[in-house]
Amino acid sequence: MRRAIARSKAPDSTAMATTNSSKPRISPPTSSKRHKGCSFLLVCFSLVIVFLIVHLFFTFSSRDSNSPSYSIIIDAGSTGSRVHVIGYRMLSGAKSVPVSVDFGISGSKKVVPGLSAFALDPDNAGKSLIELIDFAEGMVEKDLWDQTEIRLMATAGLRLLDSVTTDRILDSCRKVLRLSGFVFEDKWASVISGADEGIYAWVAANYAMGTLGGNPKDTTGIFELGGASAQVTFVSNEPLPEEFLHVVKFGEIKYNLYTHSFLHLGQNVAYESLHDLLTSTKQNSAGESIEQAIYGDPCTPRGYLQGAKSFKISTSYAVGNYTECRSAAYALLQQGKDKCAYPECHIGSAFIPKLNGRFLATENFFHTSKFFGLGRRSFLSELILAGQQFCSEDWSKLKRKYQLIDEKELLLYCFSSAYIVALLHDSLGISLDDERVDFANKVGDVPVDWALGAFVMLKASTDDTGDQHWVNFLARYDLSGVSSLLFFPMLLVFAAWSILRCKKPQFKTIYDLEKGRYIITRIKR
Repeated sequence: MRRAIARSKAPDSTAMATTNSSKPRISPPTSSKRHKGCSFLLVCFSLVIVFLIVHLFFTFSSRDSNSPSYSIIIDAGSTGSRVHVIGYRMLSGAKSVPVSVDFGISGSKKVVPGLSAFALDPDNAGKSLIELIDFAEGMVEKDLWDQTEIRLMATAGLRLLDSVTTDRILDSCRKVLRLSGFVFEDKWASVISGADEGIYAWVAANYAMGTLGGNPKDTTGIFELGGASAQVTFVSNEPLPEEFLHVVKFGEIKYNLYTHSFLHLGQNVAYESLHDLLTSTKQNSAGESIEQAIYGDPCTPRGYLQGAKSFKISTSYAVGNYTECRSAAYALLQQGKDKCAYPECHIGSAFIPKLNGRFLATENFFHTSKFFGLGRRSFLSELILAGQQFCSEDWSKLKRKYQLIDEKELLLYCFSSAYIVALLHDSLGISLDDERVDFANKVGDVPVDWALGAFVMLKASTDDTGDQHWVNFLARYDLSGVSSLLFFPMLLVFAAWSILRCKKPQFKTIYDLEKGRYIITRIKR
């Protein structure tokens, strides 16, 4: 019995061999094929992602650079309002002027009267903008309306009104602009300062001449003669009083600009002020005019019948004398000189430094020169001769000669020819044969409007050009752009998920005969 038991307890030779000589049983990993499949998948994803990056880059670059954007600025002047529709393209990498205006797709339109004419009916001033907005809508593609900004900038006409009336006029305009379909904010309808108007005109002139962003010595100054104000702006090399110094920077170039706006000295307002200057008036204690002498008007051609003006009992008679008109204009320009707080004041009490470089004389400077048939680089001496002949002509003959010109406009040219000489020569000291002054409203095909300068400065001051490119891209290309940009990050997420899945840790399972259980361990790659 013991022998049998002992025989039964004897270890099996095969089992002993296994226990003593063998290691734990290992189940081989089966992930080699799977690993190869993941590698192939990752390569495919990488190629697709690279392709999409290249595709989106070239699509974005070509579309954004070739497709124009638009900006709309309404110049609300004293004699009328003009809308400027500006087509442009942003220039990536430009150091000084980051925008290129496409004048082939730009345009403007003017309506009269100006907003200041609504002083007695301010709540209806906005209606005068409807025609301008219709014009802009016709120039800008409808799918770009919600990306196109519209601004209203009023000048001297509204600067002459009281603040309450001005605010009511602007509020009326804002109501209309909000409904235009273009991008608009209430603060974008405002009255700009005379200094800003002068700076914008200077920027426009030098943008047109290609000198903006270059050497300050190569820039061109600007003389503007509007209806209610005149502006003088140029780069000055001498120290300037703080109130006349304005620093403008394009890229790394800094310009120290002298600029000043002479309110009330625009052509139309000055013409009206001249008659007040010529009239001798006495007032009683109540402040009412009780005596006005008959006076000769040297700035009106002979034969013109001066109509009675409202509430005035005096009359004037036309003299048509250019020399006397010029003298009267000079006296008007020198009013207030007794208040000059500087070593010298050339116009009124305003400081003006020595004029440097070339100048462009625009607006009514140009219109007057053009009327008399003078060229861009005509001398002031030529304007004197033309003015003398016009002023001395009989009014009836002038009307027959210029039948297509409005009578009120025609009446101004005797005064304007004398006023320009009194301003540029008698006051500012520009010689009669000076070649530095060009009379023009355009440089080549580029119109020199201060609204253009305002637009260029707005774009130059935008710091988020790159971000704006992407905003324009998304907005302009609607679903195609959005879907492309959404699909791209989704693909990246899916690729990352696939990579993590392929990179998922692999394990091997072994059976430990000694411990009598399975053990799972991680395989090192």
